[in-house]
Amino acid sequence: MTPIHEPLSEEAASRLVQVAALSKSPFVIRGGGTRSLHGLPDGADVLSARGLNGIVAYNPAEMTMTARAGTPLEVVEAALAEKRQMLAFEPNDLRGVLGTSGIPTIGGVFATNASGPRRLVAGAARDSLLGVRFVNGRGEVVKAGGRVMKNVTGLDLVKLLAGSHGSLAFLTEVTFRLLPVPETAVTVIISDLNDAEAAAAMATAMSMPVEVSGAAHLPESVRSRFAGGALPQGAVTALRLEGLAASVAVRSEKLIAAMTRFGAVSHLEAEGTRRLWREIRDGAPYADGTPRPLWRVSVAPVAGQQLVAALRLETGVDAFYDWQGGLVWLRMEADPEAALLRRYIKAVGGGHATLLRARPEVLAAMQAFQPQAETITALQARVKASFDPAGLFISPMVG
Repeated sequence: MTPIHEPLSEEAASRLVQVAALSKSPFVIRGGGTRSLHGLPDGADVLSARGLNGIVAYNPAEMTMTARAGTPLEVVEAALAEKRQMLAFEPNDLRGVLGTSGIPTIGGVFATNASGPRRLVAGAARDSLLGVRFVNGRGEVVKAGGRVMKNVTGLDLVKLLAGSHGSLAFLTEVTFRLLPVPETAVTVIISDLNDAEAAAAMATAMSMPVEVSGAAHLPESVRSRFAGGALPQGAVTALRLEGLAASVAVRSEKLIAAMTRFGAVSHLEAEGTRRLWREIRDGAPYADGTPRPLWRVSVAPVAGQQLVAALRLETGVDAFYDWQGGLVWLRMEADPEAALLRRYIKAVGGGHATLLRARPEVLAAMQAFQPQAETITALQARVKASFDPAGLFISPMVG
């Protein structure tokens, strides 16, 4: 049975890593264990953040919070809800699509740069991260950044840790900024657009001064698996507006008037909007209990539908689009088709693909992340050598 280490303090984590560095014993870093389907490498122990639990500081007036890395995300969000505040980037919950259990942690959110539909206007998780504390591969405790936006000490280092998937260091504490919860929200829906028409409609909406905070397209193949069947028939192109009720009313009128030239327009009120965008965030259509290969592909917004159209000429795929078409949730019907997918990503201008799910033997044999150019790979190797010279931290995906 794989040994699992759950240090209860930063100092205990430091000692564990120092001992491991002497014996060159590798660790797989784990938060809540919600995101990884990859098996553990031979000889690796698990270094878990679950023992590092609790909110260290919360300043609602400055809209900042500091929490230990193993703090459950639900604890953080409950504390924020009391003050009508939120994480701006809408971290997704992939337990449904991955078929995993566990409890998402705030450290795992930032380690994976987990970012949902509001990334269009609020940025990714890393853009909300102000400061970190971590243990590097030498067992040294390092602090970077601060608790207020004007303190930019170590800002680049903070950004580097976000999205590193536990490959550089063991996060022990994170400080992040917050936003107020919008008073209300509505979703403007255009019906029956094909993928190319939807891309044009979303581009038009995003160019308008109406502050669209979410833009997604749900082809007819997935539409019935969203929002409990409350959506209109046919393909759905969804545009979210949030804010003060009076402002949302005015902006939605302008948006509806502009979208009527693309097709029939309807809307969802606040409760339906919250449910729909939560399902978009979490990839709900693919929480189907199967191991069919599932990718998250990030490309330029105009390229998403081009990528899917090209793939459909050669293989069976199912897809829907977030981030104005720039994020493609892509399910293959049989094999992951990694070489084919990455060839077409290059053809549409480049991007990034992450294999979230597949049969265990496929995951074991395949690189989960998009291969990088040689220059980027060389830079990553130098960064890795600086943070973790003994190569202790080998986790491919954490949560």
